[in-house]
Amino acid sequence: MVIESSAAAPASSSSSSSPSTSTSHLSPPPEDAWTLAHQRLLPRWKSLSQSHLSPIPISISKVNQVDAARLDIEMSAMLKEQLVKVFALMKPGMLFQYEAELDAFLAFLIWRFSIWVDKPTPGIALMNLRYRDERAMEIPGKVRTGLEGPGLTVAQKIWYCVATVGGQYIWTRLQSFSAFRRWGDSEQRSLARRAWLLIQRIEGIYKAAAFGNLLIFLYTGRYRNLVERVLRARLVYGSPNMNRAVSFEYMNRQLVWNEFSEMLLLLLPLLNSSSVRNFLRPFSKEKSSSSAEDDSACPICLASPTIPFLALPCQHRYCYYCLRTRCMAAQSFRCSRCSEPVVAMQRYVEGTSANPKR
Repeated sequence: MVIESSAAAPASSSSSSSPSTSTSHLSPPPEDAWTLAHQRLLPRWKSLSQSHLSPIPISISKVNQVDAARLDIEMSAMLKEQLVKVFALMKPGMLFQYEAELDAFLAFLIWRFSIWVDKPTPGIALMNLRYRDERAMEIPGKVRTGLEGPGLTVAQKIWYCVATVGGQYIWTRLQSFSAFRRWGDSEQRSLARRAWLLIQRIEGIYKAAAFGNLLIFLYTGRYRNLVERVLRARLVYGSPNMNRAVSFEYMNRQLVWNEFSEMLLLLLPLLNSSSVRNFLRPFSKEKSSSSAEDDSACPICLASPTIPFLALPCQHRYCYYCLRTRCMAAQSFRCSRCSEPVVAMQRYVEGTSANPKR
């Protein structure tokens, strides 16, 4: 037993000495090893940290976008109306010749003082919207609302003006010129005829593309027209915390007046003006003046009778045409002054009498 223990002691000592000899052969790492490893792994770590981030799916109200376009059109129409009033005293029809130039000038003014200076148009501002460059949209490190993003670039603004202002003006002038020159007539030479067919084909393709873009817009809610889709200019909310305050006071007032006007239009044809006037006559304060005017004015047109006729049997004086039309319209016509039924009419001649006439 003593021999075995003495034999085991050298084995244990040899095993404890082997790790010390192995560690003595390994060299320590350099001092800047952790710095190099950090710089090498930092790009990979950033890509991994941002790989799980996805853009917040935001939905912009389609109604707001369409309303913004309609408001811009109404604003342009109001400016045009005020500008036309300035030239109201000039030669008639002169401003009509330059209507295309006037529309282009107003569109350029709206673009210059809104989109060019990074501000929304009046309609877009009322709907709490703004333009955002979708080409520059990247997933940021910190996403708050999903509405972040830069505005339009200078190139996008210039191309927007060229397409909406210049393109619309050139197309309008080209159509009016071709129609005035009658390029579409078959008697014209082949070159003009081909140009007319080319214009019609381009217009058809554009309308088909615009219709397709409208269907896509109704499905996705992005890019109202082809210009916005080509330029990648998307409308997003300008302020995510802005509430759209709706006041129903004006709407209620409009509804009340509309219903009241419709009721009047329904009831007025059913009312007899003479009966209403006779009903209100006892409450009138001008009894003496009305009695004085019995023989001087027709009670229907309130003018001096050119061809005076008498209503029988009350003998009140009327214009012939007023009395005749009332008797033909209503068989039971009553005198507008005394409410007595008129059974006949007689020509009024001072000092003479005539046979009754119905």
